[in-house]
Amino acid sequence: MPSQNESVEMRFRRLAAVPLESVGGSYPFTPRGILDSVTDAVSQREMLGLLVKRDLKSKYKDSALGFLWSLARPLVQLLIYFVVLGQFLGAARGIPDFAIYIFTGLTAIGLFTEIAVGGTGSIIANAGLVKKVYVPREVFPLASVGSALFNFLVQLCILVLATFLTGHPPFHWAILYALPALAIIVVYGLAFALFFGALNVYLRDMQYLVEVFTILLFWASPVVYSWQMVRDLVQNPVIVEIYTNNPLTLAILGFQEAFWVAGADAAQPDLLLLRMFVALIVGLVVLVGCHRVFLRLQGNFAQEL
Repeated sequence: MPSQNESVEMRFRRLAAVPLESVGGSYPFTPRGILDSVTDAVSQREMLGLLVKRDLKSKYKDSALGFLWSLARPLVQLLIYFVVLGQFLGAARGIPDFAIYIFTGLTAIGLFTEIAVGGTGSIIANAGLVKKVYVPREVFPLASVGSALFNFLVQLCILVLATFLTGHPPFHWAILYALPALAIIVVYGLAFALFFGALNVYLRDMQYLVEVFTILLFWASPVVYSWQMVRDLVQNPVIVEIYTNNPLTLAILGFQEAFWVAGADAAQPDLLLLRMFVALIVGLVVLVGCHRVFLRLQGNFAQEL
């Protein structure tokens, strides 16, 4: 019978003989490296699903209305903008089905805001998991995307129902604009979430900065006013082009084309669909760059937290 010290020494020898395997992602900036990093994150889809369910349950835990609260904020915003801007300030003049117009923009920009803000704070919010067990860190911003998409689908159902109630359901070919518009929002939102989520671990002010920036993006997008108003009021065509080619503006215009049937005759930018596809391609490049920054910074997440 070996003594206790000898058995401990034998265990140490066996452990020393086991080759070390890397569990963190140090991926080269090559197509193969990018594919490996994405595959590593996708392989944790069960973990991702559990994180999404946890986020959704934690938001509405012990509440009587549960997920119906996801409608409270956009509906209150809709009421305020419809009454104050639409009726009192006269913004509804010249914009048919103003309520549908407003709710379409709120639904689109609400998705982007929830992805960007939730993803920025996702690493810190999951500090306990980050410090205790290794999983690809991308799953935390991706979980924010998943919960945001769930809330978006709930609001989208309400929007579609509202179009039926107003007598203008989206039974037209332009409904296809919703697909590239949704892709633009998810791609840019995820890029924001990865980039600022990583920076937020080192500089905790990033989360507040992103919240302020999303407020600016809201007012810099045609949500409570029309794109035609900007075109008519701004005399400089260069500024109009910069404003128009803002990816968030293009995505909101795409959603309006899809669901705001009463505004089918409203002025829209030339080659809107082409602009959207260009913005989507640029967004994919930006997403790859932000992912690389995330991978470079994730190595010290546990120590910083």
